[in-house]
Amino acid sequence: MKIKGSTNIVGLIGHPVEHSFSPPMHNAAFDALNMDYAYVAFDVNPNDLKSAIEGAESLNIKGFNVTIPHKVDVMQYLDDLDEVARLIGAVNTIDFKNLKGYNTDGIGAVKAIEEVTSIKNKNVVVAGAGGASRAISFYIAKYGAESLTILNRNEAKAESLASDVSDSGLIGEVAYDSINAIGNYMEGADVLIDTTPLGMHPNISDEPIVKADMMDEDLVVFDAVYNPNETVLIKEAIKANAKPVYGIKMLLYQGAESFKIWTGKTAPVDVMEKALRNTLNLE
Repeated sequence: MKIKGSTNIVGLIGHPVEHSFSPPMHNAAFDALNMDYAYVAFDVNPNDLKSAIEGAESLNIKGFNVTIPHKVDVMQYLDDLDEVARLIGAVNTIDFKNLKGYNTDGIGAVKAIEEVTSIKNKNVVVAGAGGASRAISFYIAKYGAESLTILNRNEAKAESLASDVSDSGLIGEVAYDSINAIGNYMEGADVLIDTTPLGMHPNISDEPIVKADMMDEDLVVFDAVYNPNETVLIKEAIKANAKPVYGIKMLLYQGAESFKIWTGKTAPVDVMEKALRNTLNLE
């Protein structure tokens, strides 16, 4: 990649950002398509968020990804929000053409799952009720799931999210319960999505939320954790001969969606995946 006077800059804002896998993924895509773009990570203190957005506009930066802790606070500095980003109440992508915020986390998860099965008319169980669960749940509803059940340790949070998704009118049936009751929901489930941090590095020996003996071969199991690649839950899915979907795929597809928002071009997903796998030492 050669940086020139004409190079378009996109990037990531968060605090911290040094462990991000996005720069190698996006820069590999720009290289592959011979595009005059560069992707840079910017560590932005929460107190400096407003001036960072204003400064990026002044510097003619083309787009940002947004990560923790800025996904909610950044919305007040934008001129427009995508419909689903508004429902989710968080933004992970900004397009500076019209200072518009998007959330590609949920579509990243849906596209990862849809490599294996369509979401349409499926019974989906989501573990967790935090930011990732919120983003994914609205997209699961948008893509035509038959039913959605949200399970969480704090049942009030699960109830609140279930109520918000139900109020969106995107889906008819939304239920909630304690995550301790997950065993009761496995028999009727087509897709299990784990948005909890269980099994995330370095806690790779955590107890999985569901064991292999509660899974059947038709169950699609997606874990949003991508480090390690094979989480404790994914290992159980493989043991049960169920259909595993890896967290790296969500990272990949949310990045591909951001790429398209900024450039108008279809992202070279194979190139981006190879770069991600190299960064995560999976080759």
